[in-house]
Amino acid sequence: MPPRPLRSTLTLLSTLTTAATLALGTAGPATAAERPAPVRHTTAANGVASSLSSVTELLAQRLLLADKVAAAKYGTDTPIDDPEREARILDDVRARAVGLGLAPDAVAAVFRDQIEANKLVQRGLYARWDAHPAERPTERPDLAKEVRPALDRITTQLLAALDDTERARALPSCGPRLATAAGWSAYTHRLDALHLTGFGRALPSVCDTGAP
Repeated sequence: MPPRPLRSTLTLLSTLTTAATLALGTAGPATAAERPAPVRHTTAANGVASSLSSVTELLAQRLLLADKVAAAKYGTDTPIDDPEREARILDDVRARAVGLGLAPDAVAAVFRDQIEANKLVQRGLYARWDAHPAERPTERPDLAKEVRPALDRITTQLLAALDDTERARALPSCGPRLATAAGWSAYTHRLDALHLTGFGRALPSVCDTGAP
């Protein structure tokens, strides 16, 4: 059973994301052209969660790239699971975490969650496209030239955000603050039910990164 702070975080996130699902319906997340500029938090919201919003924004951005990864792989021999690349990513972030003075295994756990969240969304999209051929992507993004460089940029930004929020993530209040920040990010990025599920999968280790 998850520890109490994590259970509280996931319960609150579930409430927030259910509300977002009801408000936005089941349509997919907005495209770049359709997506509104992120809503600026009110002063009260800033006081509760702004220190973690830099993390949740990057998690949401990374999760949305799962759509392009899925579109690039769907209908090809390239599998969703790529253990060798995943291991390289985790080895890289562990090494970079040491340079930042962060606990390498705890940082790797955050990135492992991102990988699993991304694959969860990919599998959901595959199932959707299999069931509804008219919704299948009409273009195939270039994994090497377009998608992976974007993922790599977010990796660098997320490492910096984890470093900047190290103290906030160690506080007992991290769980509810994270859930509030995640709720804002889910709302501003108009995440649908599938992406909300993936977003929930991306969060569990954020408040569990201690000192080396």
